[in-house]
Amino acid sequence: MAHVIVTGNEKGGSGKSTTAMHLFAAIARQGFRVGAMDLDLRQTTFFRYLENREAFARRTGQDLSLPERIGLQPSTLRDRVEAEAEEERWFTQAIATLDASCEFILIDCPGADSFYSQMAHASADTLITPINDSLVDFDLLARMDPETGRVLGPSIYSEMVWQARRLRAGAGLKPVDWVVLRNRMSHIDARNKRKVGDALEHLARRIGYRLVPGFSERVIFREMFLNGLTLLDLRDQGFAFSMSHVAARQEIRDLVRALNLPGMAEAA
Repeated sequence: MAHVIVTGNEKGGSGKSTTAMHLFAAIARQGFRVGAMDLDLRQTTFFRYLENREAFARRTGQDLSLPERIGLQPSTLRDRVEAEAEEERWFTQAIATLDASCEFILIDCPGADSFYSQMAHASADTLITPINDSLVDFDLLARMDPETGRVLGPSIYSEMVWQARRLRAGAGLKPVDWVVLRNRMSHIDARNKRKVGDALEHLARRIGYRLVPGFSERVIFREMFLNGLTLLDLRDQGFAFSMSHVAARQEIRDLVRALNLPGMAEAA
């Protein structure tokens, strides 16, 4: 079966689509077939990134890798139970279609709760939760005592992940590998940065995720969106790399290595 990778949390602007796009590029460069779903049905940032890539390939006559994409729509049924049943049927069909032709399926979730997002989390073999390196985003995972810094309990999102784990266990599936990604990390060893790091390490032991470093704050990530390119594509475009770009590309390679995706180590 295809390995399902989900980028998800319930906060926008944390780098979910950028992470999904660079993971696609890294996996595709190793010769694997990749399927893609964008469950942010309003913004569709991941799919717009891929559409920009397709348009750039047409303009330049290049053969850029693209995933097999399946788009979904929200149910228009008024009854909630019937609407969720219809969306579950569409989601299951999409997964089955991609599973028949792909080794990996990438699913990008919206920065809000939805029934599609809940199903995606329950389907994930690898769940990646990017968070910006701040106490504001830490609240996505848990509630913290403002005076002592002690973790008081899991957030609504963490409880949703726990429920998804229960569903997987009930279906006899292997446990999800939950990875929390620290994004937009500052190069300055600030007190806030250390406080976030300590809290994340403590919470990882409590609710069972792996903590891995993500991407630093770099302008290049925003600049590549319009052409649908990733840092792994730029050398083929004759791009002149600075030390910052080299460091950013190494961050991507470190992330892929840390994820321990099936077959990637052997392919690399």
